[in-house]
Amino acid sequence: MLKRFVASMVLLVFVVVFASFVRAQQSGMRLPGAVYDFDKKGEKPTPAPKRDISGIWEPAAGYNDGVAATGAKEMPSDGKAEHELPYTAEGRKAFLANKPTFGVTQVEAALTNDPVPGCNPQGFPRILLHNFRTSRIVQTPENVLVLYEFNKKWRVIWTDGRQLPKDPQNPTWGPPDPPESRWWGYSVGKWVDDYTFVAESNGFDDRTWLDNVGRPHSNLLRVTEQYRRTDRDHLEITVTIDDPKMYTKPWVALRLRERLQKPSFDIHEMECAPMETDAYNKDIADPAVEK
Repeated sequence: MLKRFVASMVLLVFVVVFASFVRAQQSGMRLPGAVYDFDKKGEKPTPAPKRDISGIWEPAAGYNDGVAATGAKEMPSDGKAEHELPYTAEGRKAFLANKPTFGVTQVEAALTNDPVPGCNPQGFPRILLHNFRTSRIVQTPENVLVLYEFNKKWRVIWTDGRQLPKDPQNPTWGPPDPPESRWWGYSVGKWVDDYTFVAESNGFDDRTWLDNVGRPHSNLLRVTEQYRRTDRDHLEITVTIDDPKMYTKPWVALRLRERLQKPSFDIHEMECAPMETDAYNKDIADPAVEK
């Protein structure tokens, strides 16, 4: 009975905190110096530059619009039939083996097997599907670099004409690199028109989760990102998941509208610190389970 009471109180606290976040966003709460769409109501769009997605980008609807605690933004784990993923039998088994702290299969924090709270690599695409905050895109003649606020990570999307590894289960760019699955995968990209850049990724380490609610993936995962520059100030991002071992068909995980920030915008530090995780477990998570 007491355990059920504690769980109920934890849920109540989460609901209150979540509601406060929603109210804060609606009232204009922001990262210092950021500009959002609600600041520019009625603005007339300026034409987008051609073949350019560079700059500092922030979720256009508000600072936490890319924070998807309950799962991929387009397919949250909320028990609704329309958000049920097309699992294979192996995929459903893998999903049920994961123990997230959010979603329909959530457990108490001390019982989770989520690799991220222990500061293991979040990897890609979870960086987009869980805690996607401020990012910076840098274009060079050889590649596109994406710098992320969360854990101060970065990715390289090669645009030099190379192809993705042919064998995603033993991926390599070729000699002298040995085959090696990667937390962030292997990525290549190209322009499909003057305003749309598409990236494809494979070769993933299958120990990461896709999102915060334990959606699984295998080493056959292939991720497609589309970056559409709709005008000077906006970038629309779409992420599609394709993993024939875990899902019977591809599914769209993210649609997010981003807003360009000024070049001097400061990207804040946001690190996973094991000492803070240990303190949380000692003071909150472990006592909750004991009670």
